[in-house]
Amino acid sequence: MSEDRSQHSIIVGLTGQTGAGKSTVAKVFEENGFRPIDADRIAREVVEPGTPCLAELADYFGEGILLPDGALHRKALAAIVFTDKKKLEVLNSITHPYITEEIFRRIRSYTDQGDTLILLDAPTLFESKASDFCDLIISVLADPTLRKARIIARDGIGPEAAEQRMSAQLDEAFFIRNSDHIIRNNADLDALTAQSHEVAEKVKAYYHSHRNG
Repeated sequence: MSEDRSQHSIIVGLTGQTGAGKSTVAKVFEENGFRPIDADRIAREVVEPGTPCLAELADYFGEGILLPDGALHRKALAAIVFTDKKKLEVLNSITHPYITEEIFRRIRSYTDQGDTLILLDAPTLFESKASDFCDLIISVLADPTLRKARIIARDGIGPEAAEQRMSAQLDEAFFIRNSDHIIRNNADLDALTAQSHEVAEKVKAYYHSHRNG
């Protein structure tokens, strides 16, 4: 990030482990005045029918990852990549450049519009190198047993599939080493919300102190 832009805005990266509760934290930050950029939504947009990204994926993984209407068959692709780390790396190498290009475009657009607090909500923040855009990084973590239960309930999948998704991610130690703030979601929703509000206020105080410093 350029020095000039960082003087006028702060880009906060929000990431963490699957099933840890990142979506709830993102909502709290939005309530606190942060302009959100949802990398998951962008990831869906860059693989819509007719996009260059989807064409690249079909070329590598085969037509079996496409539905009859030409849309991405997400379950078919997930079954391939979450059981093979090398194929997951290929998936990321194809999709991440498209995703990061759109993220950067939106950051520029929002800062040009005068937004000063921007939240980049990205589950693969580090893997996609989108962390390079960020002034601060917040990671949401939770105990594995809780995460597994949440993933099963959220995605309607079995325990084995949930474990595959968990093992495909970076480990907890990595998030701790590379984050400015850690939010742990091992209690109830009220506790998570309270923690999130507290961290959001700290980030705003950090922004104002640096802007006025």
